[in-house]
Amino acid sequence: MTTTPDWAAIRGDFPLLAREVNGKPLVYLDNGATTQKPESVIQAMCGYYGGCNANPHRGAYALSVQATDIYENARERTRQFIHAKSAKEIIFTKNATEALNLVAYSYGLTNIGAGDEIVLTISEHHSNLVPWQQVAKARGAVLRYIYLEADGNLSAADIETKITAKTKLVAVTQVSNVLGLVNPVKDIVARAHRAGAVVVVDGSQSVAHMAVDVQDIGADFFAFSGHKLLSPMGIGVLYGREALLDAMPPFLTGGDMIEYVEEQDTTFAELPAKFEAGTQNVGGAAGLTAAIDYLETFGFDNIQRIEKELVDYALPQLRALPYIELYGCDSRQDNKTGIITFNVKDVHPHDVATILDAEGVAVRAGHHCAQPLMKYLGQNATCRASFYLYNTKEDVDRWLAALKKVRTVMHL
Repeated sequence: MTTTPDWAAIRGDFPLLAREVNGKPLVYLDNGATTQKPESVIQAMCGYYGGCNANPHRGAYALSVQATDIYENARERTRQFIHAKSAKEIIFTKNATEALNLVAYSYGLTNIGAGDEIVLTISEHHSNLVPWQQVAKARGAVLRYIYLEADGNLSAADIETKITAKTKLVAVTQVSNVLGLVNPVKDIVARAHRAGAVVVVDGSQSVAHMAVDVQDIGADFFAFSGHKLLSPMGIGVLYGREALLDAMPPFLTGGDMIEYVEEQDTTFAELPAKFEAGTQNVGGAAGLTAAIDYLETFGFDNIQRIEKELVDYALPQLRALPYIELYGCDSRQDNKTGIITFNVKDVHPHDVATILDAEGVAVRAGHHCAQPLMKYLGQNATCRASFYLYNTKEDVDRWLAALKKVRTVMHL
């Protein structure tokens, strides 16, 4: 990519961006929820279903062998993408939520006991919070929270003092899906490991926007969804350190995760098959491989530069509007991603989103699956605009123009 992106070519890779909504060109600013799919990903999925659709593994015919190759190649490409040590450490799931539940129920219920402590951050998505509530209730463990500094970043004092010898597990998101701030996960992992705790990192809002190296981070587990990084819905990833995964019991049973089944007992397959019960999503895996190829060709430096330019372009204009409230936009660190969470004073976020939709602008409204954080911020709900590599300053202009109409439409 050159310094000035070829926006026509980039946006031309994404067929859906050419459509109109309510008679107006689409401005898609809900990338934190899911990303649009490039033609290469769509064709990879269609190529599988139209060219070699078959059940992978254990099939002795050509189509099954080809499907197996597609599936296992996706595993190796994912290993390379997040710099895992071994392909055995890559478990395919249907999304990050399932991946995090796998860790909670297979590792958590086995290794956490009465009086043990689980440390979470207040900015966790429900998928990295509710499973740990269930583990704590089932095992008599205690939940403790890392709260925020005034600028929205995690409290350094809480990180230091709340992770103790009683802590058995720390669950932390690498990037908040509400505040859009990058958390110091490497430092948190180091602190947790000094205390003897295991760390689960939710990478759902990070892997599409920055290069990730799970070995450098030191994460024991790392989870993400494919659909947030250009690939189809229905494919997710759990990375886990091989020694931990190997010692964990299966989460789901049946299908390809067995070695041998007798009337009264079953022995389980080795990693990674032990955690991949049932028929695998080969089409999703094909799409994930194509998405990784697209992102690595595009380059994360370019993605980060585009998102930073858009945030830097939008924020001063938003701050100039007296009726706009912003959340997570005052960090004293250089750790802001392409998420801008906001409210329009005296207007419910759902009404804001509906009015923007009438102008062809798609944003997210609600609690963003982060109700404890919403309560901490003193809000029931907010709006969220989230940028990605195909968004432009013209998109920002359309969004801001639509925002300026909201209070007029509401007769305020």
